[in-house]
Amino acid sequence: MRTGYLILGLVLAGCVNEPEPPLGKQLFAQNCVGCHGTDGKGEGWVSSSLSVKPADLTTISARNGGRFPLSDVLSSIDGFHRKTLPESTMPEWGFIFSDGPLEQIDTGDGVLTPVPEPLIALARYLESIQEL
Repeated sequence: MRTGYLILGLVLAGCVNEPEPPLGKQLFAQNCVGCHGTDGKGEGWVSSSLSVKPADLTTISARNGGRFPLSDVLSSIDGFHRKTLPESTMPEWGFIFSDGPLEQIDTGDGVLTPVPEPLIALARYLESIQEL
């Protein structure tokens, strides 16, 4: 009888769904790992064929004096207002991440700016993987 309960318990435990990863992590997995790798360090399967190595996304804050430059990151991803980066081969992703409701956020200039939630989610995920 105990064996039957044990087997039933194992079967039911296998039916429990794992929680879905946060949106930003999902978007990163779907769109960024080819170039930046699963760990964000720039070693994705596409990276060896690129003329410029993809950035190590885990050191964004370290390269900016310990501060995560949200506005610059959003701009680099969406590409619509990107600073001139002649060495960058980063494609524009704004059209991919522009769906969804807008969230009003302060991107660092003290002004609330409407930004698509998927773009914010991806940027916040990148912020979460920073190594200082």
